[in-house]
Amino acid sequence: MAVTLRLKRFGRLNHPTYRVVATDPRFPRDGRIIEALGYYLPLMPRAQEQMKLDTERIQYWLSVGARPSQTVAEMIEKSGLTVPQPKQRERKKSKGKPKPFVPPPRKVRKPRAQRKAEKAARAAEKKK
Repeated sequence: MAVTLRLKRFGRLNHPTYRVVATDPRFPRDGRIIEALGYYLPLMPRAQEQMKLDTERIQYWLSVGARPSQTVAEMIEKSGLTVPQPKQRERKKSKGKPKPFVPPPRKVRKPRAQRKAEKAARAAEKKK
């Protein structure tokens, strides 16, 4: 099962509060969660009380392959943990040169007399 670390919105109108949660990416933003890992209060005037994360549990989820959203990844880096970067695939370059373009052969219809003769030959062959 794939797991993402992302924000879940709470709070009243024009006063958002967020929880950092581990969840299945198929569930909606405010849907079912696996575990709550902290909170983020963007309107809190004191910066040190704006965010609180359970770094031990976040480290566990990252170690088992959970992928954080971009916002949560920035929050994790601010708290002092490192977010593992996914490995980029190496592209293999072909060493050969492409073949020159050759148009497909044109289909030329046989003359009517030849087609009738072939049809008659097939019919005669079937009768034998």
